[in-house]
Amino acid sequence: MRLLAIDTAAGPCAACVFDVASGEVAGREVRDIGKGHAEHLMDVIDTAMRRAGTGFAGLGAVAVSVGPGSFTGVRVGVSAARGFAMALKVPAIGVTTLEAIAAEARASFGPRHVLGALDAGRGEIHAALYDGSGTLCYGPAVVTIEEALSLAEACAAVVAGSAVPILAGARPGLEVGPAGATADIGTYAMIAAAKGGSSERPKPVYLREADARPQAGFVLPRQGR
Repeated sequence: MRLLAIDTAAGPCAACVFDVASGEVAGREVRDIGKGHAEHLMDVIDTAMRRAGTGFAGLGAVAVSVGPGSFTGVRVGVSAARGFAMALKVPAIGVTTLEAIAAEARASFGPRHVLGALDAGRGEIHAALYDGSGTLCYGPAVVTIEEALSLAEACAAVVAGSAVPILAGARPGLEVGPAGATADIGTYAMIAAAKGGSSERPKPVYLREADARPQAGFVLPRQGR
């Protein structure tokens, strides 16, 4: 079976076709675009599939990063994955950015506890704690810097994710792993392949509301009828 994986949760717009039987990526495309995922995603997917030498009919599942991450980016990726899955009548599998980041840390450090930690701004951290087998122990949740440090120290966890510079700066000597805002697209594919399909559709992981708000001064009054 071949699986299409999509990640639009952070700066990169990424897709790959993963061969589940061989455990290898057959084709991939990654563009570090920052914003504008909706405009690039279809071409990124098309490029990955051409490199894999496959079409949509050859897919048995679709995987997608469900966040936490960019509010708009996550929504774009999840919507696309659900649309493909519905059209192709195949499962759609959600993978959080935190579990993917933690999986990459375990690949480097072995079966250790890992705290996936993303900089959420405002002195807050998006965090999730996983044990050595990848089982979720805590989160995903919004925590303070001190709370994140307490979680990591309670089980001597490796810390990975974009919040690494913040946490390592606050606690010198903290053991740290990859410091990116997302994981390699192949990591998402491997996790999704191990999960297998389910009847539950992937949903965005929004740990707090979007920062963007309508400005009240520009809201037009509703017209009576």
